[in-house]
Amino acid sequence: MSKKELITTGGNISIKGKPAPIIVIEQVRRFNLDIEKYMAAIRAAENVDYPMRIKLYDLYADILTDAHLASVIMKRKSKLISVPVEFRRNGKPDETVNMHLKSPWFYRFIGDAFDSELWGMSMMQFSKTKDGWITYNLVPRKHIDPLRQVILRRQGDINGTPWSEFYNLLFVESQNQIGILASAAYYIIYKRNTMGDWAQFSEIFGMPIREYTYEDTDEDTRKRLTDDAYNQGGGSVYVHPKNSELKFIESSNKTGSSDLYDKLVDRCNAEISKLILGNTLTTEAGKNGTQSLGTVQQKSEDALQYSDRLFILNLLNYEMSDIFMDMGIDTKGGEFVYLEQEDKDIMKQLAVFQGLFNMGLPIGQDDVYEAFGIKKPTGEIIHNEPPKMVPVEPKEGDSSEGSTSGGSDEEPDEEPVVSNKENQTFFNKLKSFFVEAPQRRGALKW
Repeated sequence: MSKKELITTGGNISIKGKPAPIIVIEQVRRFNLDIEKYMAAIRAAENVDYPMRIKLYDLYADILTDAHLASVIMKRKSKLISVPVEFRRNGKPDETVNMHLKSPWFYRFIGDAFDSELWGMSMMQFSKTKDGWITYNLVPRKHIDPLRQVILRRQGDINGTPWSEFYNLLFVESQNQIGILASAAYYIIYKRNTMGDWAQFSEIFGMPIREYTYEDTDEDTRKRLTDDAYNQGGGSVYVHPKNSELKFIESSNKTGSSDLYDKLVDRCNAEISKLILGNTLTTEAGKNGTQSLGTVQQKSEDALQYSDRLFILNLLNYEMSDIFMDMGIDTKGGEFVYLEQEDKDIMKQLAVFQGLFNMGLPIGQDDVYEAFGIKKPTGEIIHNEPPKMVPVEPKEGDSSEGSTSGGSDEEPDEEPVVSNKENQTFFNKLKSFFVEAPQRRGALKW
């Protein structure tokens, strides 16, 4: 690739001594969302000849302030970023390439690449810093025209600069042209309107209403009552003459109306969770949220995360190959892979080793130490002796079981305690750590 031009961004005000930016960005226009504006933005973005995504992307920036949507996106994205990526050549790690994969730009790159599934597309321009590290700039999405493959100077322009004028561009497009945020916006619009109605309902019916009456001809009293009412804080206030009639017509079922708002908000959140994570039980426990159902839905979420990782690996192994080579990083003959991290269950590991031991299969000590994450001792080994059972002396007048020898004072024979350190196995030592329950005295009688 021949180096041509770097995409720069800036506002309408030019800074002295700096060239004019290639892209002039504008402030996000947030507006009161409703279904009519939502459908108009969708139709403009899906226009075949001149697609315009300005209103749609402004809408996306607005709905991303929703707490539930932001949290489920963060959950899916964090699980994608938390698993490290490694470059291997001939089955061995290449530290020259992996050094760049551990830098901050790479984790930011994975997040921006995943955002193409949300927004519909992402474009990045890669370059090198003075210190030789890789970096990139995210091109504003409202200035990208994927149909004609041009970069727009202003977001409302029709014509722009072809992509071929710029170097090291990576364009990532999702299968859904407008992204999955288009489906989430539908539920967030209803959720916001419902929350507004719910807040108004709580304000009207959740606080007491103060009533002030005055004589019809007493104007001074009316002004004084009005001033007192406003100075006493918020809440609804009714000031009326005594001869006038005031009626409060309230909802017949306030509790039912409040539950209706609550259920609608929960349903919108559930649909958003299914859209982003593929399930609901891994974010909120419903009435039927048992552990078995949660485990089944967790598997579907794991499959979705596996699909995200394949998406990133394909992007690195195919789309990014020329860009890495252009920046002097040799990736020929190798591949990018994810380092799988197993979530070990200690109790399950213990059950497996115990089952193998009971079957008579030999078990190596090194395997046991490695499985449980215990450092193998190198110095003096200390063995904890199991506690010995000491017989309890019978007290005088104690008529307990076992004293049927005609009042004899002879003590029962005590079984000798055998301590064979050489024949104690790992599981016997682990078992002997716990004290045995008393057999006679002190035991519960049922």
